Amino acid sequence: MDGPSSAAATERKPESAIFYYPWFGTPARDGDWIHWAQGGNRPPRRIASSFYPTRGAYSSGDPAVVRAQMHEIAVAGIDTLIVTWWGRGSLEDERLPLVAAAATARGLRVAAHLEPYGGRTPAGTAADIAYLRDFGVVDFYVWASVQHPDAEWREALAPVAPGVRVFANTNFPARAAAGGFDGVYTYDVLLYDGRFFPRLCEQARRLRLLCAPSVGPGYDARRATPDRRLRPRRRGATYDAMWRGAIRARADIVTITSYNEWHEGTQIEPARRTRGYDSYEGAWGRRGLAAERAYLDRTGYWTARLAGVRLASE
Repeated sequence: MDGPSSAAATERKPESAIFYYPWFGTPARDGDWIHWAQGGNRPPRRIASSFYPTRGAYSSGDPAVVRAQMHEIAVAGIDTLIVTWWGRGSLEDERLPLVAAAATARGLRVAAHLEPYGGRTPAGTAADIAYLRDFGVVDFYVWASVQHPDAEWREALAPVAPGVRVFANTNFPARAAAGGFDGVYTYDVLLYDGRFFPRLCEQARRLRLLCAPSVGPGYDARRATPDRRLRPRRRGATYDAMWRGAIRARADIVTITSYNEWHEGTQIEPARRTRGYDSYEGAWGRRGLAAERAYLDRTGYWTARLAGVRLASE
């Protein structure tokens, strides 16, 4: 790893990145409904989401779908795609070459969201980082990093190759620093909002860590999980407030939760108005077809604002 102090230039632009899920499947392409049927749902009419995709219940193994998704993400001005990854041999691992190629073709950098797959350890994570480097991945976001002792992380991450950045999922920058991470991110847009970001990033800067707080449009996992908690979208106001907080915090990277985590209702991928489902109707005053792309278009507005920010090194 470069280390936190060398990751910053004298003057640089903040970055943007978005969490992406390549885990959806259909009977026609994959032999079964994958993920859309979570929570006892019966696709294609009843899917495991409180929203309904404009594309319908699609397969993430369909190259045409993936190419179209990467086009949308690039047009929204996002720099990096953070792909969820559940270990070697997982469906997400099998689909990574397809996703990485499509992302790279659109000028996107590729990062990995290292999930708590079975048997994950700090030492094993370091080995997985080396494996994923072959796909051009240089940024790694470690979900639930606090499940393991900081000393184990520090030992495991010490020999990681130069040029690699590893981010801890924690709201305690001191723990990330003790574990030898390069930065912190939050991911959770239910528990954290923009008001928390300035304090998080100030603490990270003091420890010479990168700060990558996560913004999102809302949260609603009721159709896919037993979780009854909500963060309403408020016709786009929730998303705007989180972006303002991240920019006010002078975040090094604004991470977006998410492009297509349909289960938790955090997605900004286009959604259509469908009976029995929520929609983006009314977001920023949009209606009909214009509303379907409202969150993608608003992301483009915020990434343009972000591009005008300059960050000075310590």
